[in-house]
Amino acid sequence: MEMGKLCSFASSREREGHGSTEEEEEEEFKVLTTVRSRYNEILIVETTESRFLLLDSTHNVHSILNKGRKWTGSYWDEFASLPAIVPRGPIAILGLGGGTSAHLILDSWPSLKLEGWEIDELLIDKAREYLGLCNLERCNQVGGVLCVHVGDALSPSATVPGGFAGIVVDLFSDGKILTQLQEVATWLELNNRLMCHGRIMVNCGGVHAETTDPSNVAAHAKLSQKGDLWIQNSTIKAMCSAFPGNLSWKKEAGGENYLALTGPMPDLDLWSNLVPDHLKLNVKQWKPCMLKSLMA
Repeated sequence: MEMGKLCSFASSREREGHGSTEEEEEEEFKVLTTVRSRYNEILIVETTESRFLLLDSTHNVHSILNKGRKWTGSYWDEFASLPAIVPRGPIAILGLGGGTSAHLILDSWPSLKLEGWEIDELLIDKAREYLGLCNLERCNQVGGVLCVHVGDALSPSATVPGGFAGIVVDLFSDGKILTQLQEVATWLELNNRLMCHGRIMVNCGGVHAETTDPSNVAAHAKLSQKGDLWIQNSTIKAMCSAFPGNLSWKKEAGGENYLALTGPMPDLDLWSNLVPDHLKLNVKQWKPCMLKSLMA
């Protein structure tokens, strides 16, 4: 999400929980810190309701910390539904950013042990200072905790003995999903990091980059009419090849990003009964990926 879209994003999230006037929608921002690291241009801004982490020259929003409410109304919320359908065990977050997903998961499932990977050490330092990340690194009363690892999330060393119960993947650079995530081999390797019956949930981004080729315009229009634009997402394509018959997809509520989930299609009613109230309708929107039949 670009800086220019941040004002409307913040205002829309406020309207979800509160009435608002036109004056209130003209949100004011305060810059808390701005610094350049080896990997990112880091900018953290504050409104009366939230703090936002923006990265790169794109000024995309990578993390949110709300002051008076829990949920973000964006794709980070979806990751908090994953623990309900995986075995007991540690959950990895590959692409920790400022820790939004970790906050939501531990708030919803307080006893979990999370292992988060982030390549940018300076970003982690700023997230500890301004986004409450340090609070998650202290073991809570029921044993839940986030262990932060500074390093490459796709390195073979980013694993734990016995495997992960679940893996959250949210890896972007310069506003684009990592190219490695468009390769089948990457997903097969990540799948090997799971324990039996574990699952991977992925923020696959949108389809904008997939439709810039003029030869794709007609196909894009046809798929858009049918509600099947997810087919043009390169990450989902790679995952369909890696997990034939064992991949599901959904579009984030009110957003542009697509998400993918590995493993057999869950029982959506059962899943809905196990998650926090805010997520009950969201989880019922997952659909099985049937790429071959749609492309035929």
